[in-house]
Amino acid sequence: MGRYVFKLPDVGEGTAEAELVGWHVKVGDRVSEDQIVADVMTDKATVEITAPVGGRVTALHGEPGQMLAVRGPLVEFEVEGAGNASADEPPSPASPVLPPEGGDHAAAANPPPSGEGDRVAVEGANPAATPASGANYVFKLPDVGEGTAEAELVGWHVKAGDTVSEDQILADVMTDKATVEITSPVAGVVVAVHGAAGQQVAVGGPLVSFKVEGKGNIASTSAPLSLDGRGAGGEGGGASQKSAAPPASTAPRPAADVTSAPTPPPSRGRGSEARLSDRNQRPLASPAVRNRARDLGIELQFVPGSGPAGRIEHADLDAYVASGGRGSSVGGSTGSTYAKAEGTIETRIIGLRRKIAEKMAESVRRIPHITYVEEIDVTALEELRAHLNAEAKKTGKGKLNVLPFIARAIVVALKDQPTINSWYDDEAGVLTTHKAVHLGIAAQTPNGLMVPVVRHAEARDPWDTAQEIARVSGAAKDGSAKREELSGSTLTITSLGTLGGVVHTPIINHPEVAIVGPNKIIERVVVKDGQMVVRKMMNLSSSFDHRIVDGHDAAVFVQRIKGLLEHPATLWM
Repeated sequence: MGRYVFKLPDVGEGTAEAELVGWHVKVGDRVSEDQIVADVMTDKATVEITAPVGGRVTALHGEPGQMLAVRGPLVEFEVEGAGNASADEPPSPASPVLPPEGGDHAAAANPPPSGEGDRVAVEGANPAATPASGANYVFKLPDVGEGTAEAELVGWHVKAGDTVSEDQILADVMTDKATVEITSPVAGVVVAVHGAAGQQVAVGGPLVSFKVEGKGNIASTSAPLSLDGRGAGGEGGGASQKSAAPPASTAPRPAADVTSAPTPPPSRGRGSEARLSDRNQRPLASPAVRNRARDLGIELQFVPGSGPAGRIEHADLDAYVASGGRGSSVGGSTGSTYAKAEGTIETRIIGLRRKIAEKMAESVRRIPHITYVEEIDVTALEELRAHLNAEAKKTGKGKLNVLPFIARAIVVALKDQPTINSWYDDEAGVLTTHKAVHLGIAAQTPNGLMVPVVRHAEARDPWDTAQEIARVSGAAKDGSAKREELSGSTLTITSLGTLGGVVHTPIINHPEVAIVGPNKIIERVVVKDGQMVVRKMMNLSSSFDHRIVDGHDAAVFVQRIKGLLEHPATLWM
């Protein structure tokens, strides 16, 4: 019998390493040539690795989620014939090794109890090294949105050693459109978490490894996973490589032995210990907690969180306020209004904030903007709006603000200039003009800027438009918006309401070609028919993609909107 060491082959041009996704075999299995032994993943695809020989598996190198070097050892076999490695060559410490069939000198010298020699040699002689009993289950990141290949890990709700229940929240991940809570498909003990906050995780890649009761979903290797994702033997090898296990009474035990005292499932309420968030990470908290903290003027990074993974809950805010905490000073209050401030705070830009930064940079980099600003007399519009709101009280209809009227003006103006209701793919050189008007409504949320979408604005009356704007904006703010509610806009409205200022230069929401930005309405003295009169005036700041929309066409479009808003009866004519 010979020893054959199979090394990870080249799995793609220029690939130096690949991630081990899962095993199809375990130590002791007999495999045939070309049988699948493992799945590995590069940055492009998942690849099935097949055995180059037939034989018995004696060692596996690596755990799911681990990065393996190309041409590094992957599987060791006992084969007929000479093999490709010396029989007395020391095995790699990465995985326990089965003895050749026919004898185990170490086992003979130290016979295991109950006649389970092979089992002890495979599973390790020191049960205290095993973090949890049961089968291995690797939970892979599910598809979190149509066409999404990866997502950013925002934060963990669990840690290695935690006992979790089915459907318990494990982590928050974010796509380019929304933040999604990932729940556990099984109950068990967390053995390893794969990834850190801010890291991109591939869809279909390992997210959490569990020990579960019953049958898992990957083959059990001889070395159980430790809490940091390595084998039970750590860097020194598996227990089966030692001649005898140390006595249980003298064996060093980890600080938290999850076999003897499993960690209870983290509660969504207050835990027994609160801790501060890492200053380099965004504190974990729900949108409702963030809103309340903002209203109270509290910086969440100073509030100890008692929820899973340090998540801050309403009770934590109550306790912080009751203790007199304000969180406005890094070094504590000095008692002087004019005290010198020292030091800096470094904050990693991750999650939605990073997506916003990338999106804005892409839009400015790729789109040559032209911004056109015009003032509009909305006195008549405001009179009509006040009249309609007074009538709405009698019928129970909702209150109207100015946005539904601006939306209607855009819809009407686009009938004359449909090209502005388009997406431009500059890489393909293709302009896609949409017949339907799906208006994006830029909204500030506790998690940052989002653009929920009012679909088919052309088919809505003012009250329906107002109701839909309120619905999708509210969903974006409380985190309940679906992916389809945050994508697919054909033209965007960006308004800061009463904070709208006098003028601004809005950035186009790529791949759209235009964005319309109303500023605040103020009373100003203007000259009308040779007389100085007080009118309600509003500036309209709009930006256009100058590759598609010429300056003349941009001016015509805005002037059309101006005419419609100054004579609001024409909006429905």
